[in-house]
Parts: sequence; C-alpha cells; structure tokens
Amino acid sequence: MSMSNWPAEERPREKLIARGAGALSDAELVAIFIGTGCRGRSALDVARELLATFGGLRGMLDAEPGALTAAPGVGAARYAILKAALELSGRYLECGFTRGDFISDPGVTRQYLKGKLRGYGQEVFACMYLDNQHRLIRYEELFFGTIDGASVHPREVVKRVLQYNAAAVIFAHNHPSGLAEPSQADRRITDRLKSALLLVDVRVLDHMIVGDEEVLSFAERGLL
Repeated sequence: MSMSNWPAEERPREKLIARGAGALSDAELVAIFIGTGCRGRSALDVARELLATFGGLRGMLDAEPGALTAAPGVGAARYAILKAALELSGRYLECGFTRGDFISDPGVTRQYLKGKLRGYGQEVFACMYLDNQHRLIRYEELFFGTIDGASVHPREVVKRVLQYNAAAVIFAHNHPSGLAEPSQADRRITDRLKSALLLVDVRVLDHMIVGDEEVLSFAERGLL
C-alpha cells in the first residue's frame, strides 16, 4: 500500500508536521527525503532497507556514491538530496559559531565539533583558536590520520597558534570507532601540547573527543 493511503498520523511527513522531527525514527526521516517508493515498496520500506544494508544512518550517509546510487530506490537524484541534507545540517551547526563569537556554552561547542568531525572515516585533529576574551578567531583541521590515529606535532601547533595570535585554544579530534573515551596516546599528546603552549602563554581550555553519540570533554573529566 502506498503511504498516501496510510492514516495521516502514520505518514512521516504529516507526523513531522504534527509532532516535530524528533518524533520520527531514522527510517521515517530518510523516507521523507526518498519521497516515493518503488516496485510495490513504500518510501519507508526503501528507507528501512537502506539503513539495514548500510548498517544504520551513518553508514548510509558515509557510503561511496556508487554504492548508494546503485541501491534500489535511490539513484542519482535521491543521492544528491540526501547528501545536500547532510551538508545543510553541517552548515546549520557551523552558523552557531562565526568569527568573534564567545565560547561560553559547552553544549553549543559540542554540537559544532560534532558537525565538523563526526563524518570522517579517519582520525582528524582540529583546533579552535581563541582571543583573550575567548572569542573564536578560527577553526582549523590540522592533522589527518588513519582509522585509529593521527600524528600530532606540537611544534606545528605552536606555529599556527602564534600565526593567529591566539590567547587560548580548544583542541578536538574524532574517534572513527564511535567511542569517545580518551586513549593513553590522547592524554600524552594533550599534556605535550599544554607544556609547549605554556611557554608562549597560551591556555588550553579543553580537548574534546567526538564519538558517534558523545563528545567527551577533557576539562569536565578533570584531565587537563
């Protein structure tokens, strides 16, 4: 049966309007972007199959273009719609911080960094450069690694901090495994960076690790 014949409260689009997007499952949200089904399957059926095939929402959105466009019910047009939606969400989060914004809300910082770093399949180390009033000067991704690590060079970090005349920094990196717990290597490099930046009177306010669900704060854990 086509979704257009379902009761209004069961159709994803009408459900979203009536109850808000948060009331929808991943499959229902994807179905809205899919639009219509194919070969006797509704858009919701197609969405559920996509999520099952690719191991969930992240796996689906991170899939290679050829794999996703070849999936039944997708094609180039729907692939473009899904990727555009992903990019829009990232840009929306980025609007939370522009040059000169105060870094005062850890929750907003978490959302910003999650939007920036969660989608990577390899580890990426980034820095938020702040002035002496903790206003954002620039966000920059500095080092790119593999699925389980990235080499971070304190000398290069110090050079960039001085280039931007930053008074404080927030470091961040992602864990492609999805688990946000800090490793011993994470703790060691944080200590090395703190020591290096102390020599040029720059404070390390936090180091955040971005996982699938959680963004862990070194400062809140008492690890700084």
